[in-house]
Amino acid sequence: MQPPPPPARASAQAQNRRPFRTDNLQNMPIHRTRIKICGLTREDDVDAAVHAGADAIGFVLYPSSPRAVTPARAGELARRLPAFVTPVLLFVNATRDHVDQGCSEVPNALLQFHGDESPETCKAAARPYLRAARIPPGPAGAGFDLLKYALQHSDAQAILLDAHVEGYGGGGQTFDWTAFPWSHPHLSASSRLVLSGGLTPANVIDGITLVRPWAVDVSSGVEMSKGIKDRTKMFAFVAAVRAADALIDRSG
Repeated sequence: MQPPPPPARASAQAQNRRPFRTDNLQNMPIHRTRIKICGLTREDDVDAAVHAGADAIGFVLYPSSPRAVTPARAGELARRLPAFVTPVLLFVNATRDHVDQGCSEVPNALLQFHGDESPETCKAAARPYLRAARIPPGPAGAGFDLLKYALQHSDAQAILLDAHVEGYGGGGQTFDWTAFPWSHPHLSASSRLVLSGGLTPANVIDGITLVRPWAVDVSSGVEMSKGIKDRTKMFAFVAAVRAADALIDRSG
């Protein structure tokens, strides 16, 4: 009877690997703002957004938008997304048939209603959805009843805060981030609000530290031209969001 073979020696890499130290957990970030990059039209841009660290990718199914794609094109682009990166389909006052076409092409999509849709219209899609609140820029923003709006759309997974501009978003304008009581329980900013409207790598840190949203949404702020994303700007935007998270962690 042959003796059993000696146990295999661990590889040099395994021998040199340092054991994990639990005290390192103290330096790990606690706050993590989710990131949606919207208005993508090209394969390279989708791939770059994913590599940059986006949690969700938005496809505009509003034919009048310069960033518009057809439902079929949205399906082609969405099939490039890896697991745990969510496709989002943006609609503006769309017919039920158009919404159904989008859902057929991208069956795992989260919907985003960005026009004048009623709560009943949003719910009729029978899919998880975001509801955009189009807030007037400047001092007029304070007159927007965001608390009432959030209650009216209580079935939405999140309220997306955008500036009210012609063309239903993507105009590169911000609204007054100091106009609303973000800690109010009807808003629940840290779990239910998506900050959008004019965000860029240069201002997203201020927006996150002030509003403390669950997520941020960017389109024009990471573009070379409408519908054409800039890889460097996307990576810079994600890095700025992570810097904001670190500031929140340090502030307690």
